[in-house]
Amino acid sequence: MPRRKDAVIPLYQFRCAQCGPFDRTYSMATVPDSSACPACASDARRQITGPRLGHGSSTQMRLLDSTARSASEPAVVSGPRPGARTAVQNVTTNPLHRKLPRP
Repeated sequence: MPRRKDAVIPLYQFRCAQCGPFDRTYSMATVPDSSACPACASDARRQITGPRLGHGSSTQMRLLDSTARSASEPAVVSGPRPGARTAVQNVTTNPLHRKLPRP
């Protein structure tokens, strides 16, 4: 079955006794308890870590990242967007209106 382009594949961490930790991607149904180390090919056990479901190529993760980033880094604008309607303040030229009480 082909994988969807925006499917989230979990990232698992393994630890080799000689080389240290490394990451591998497996589907949740086929994740093994151990994997071969990419450097020395010895058996490395899977580590218990927090969920690491984020993958930079996922459309959904890019949307979540940009949404979270906009909360702390809002976009800076220099004026209203083109075509946006602005409120027009009606200014009177009648001199009697100057004597009216102001709020």
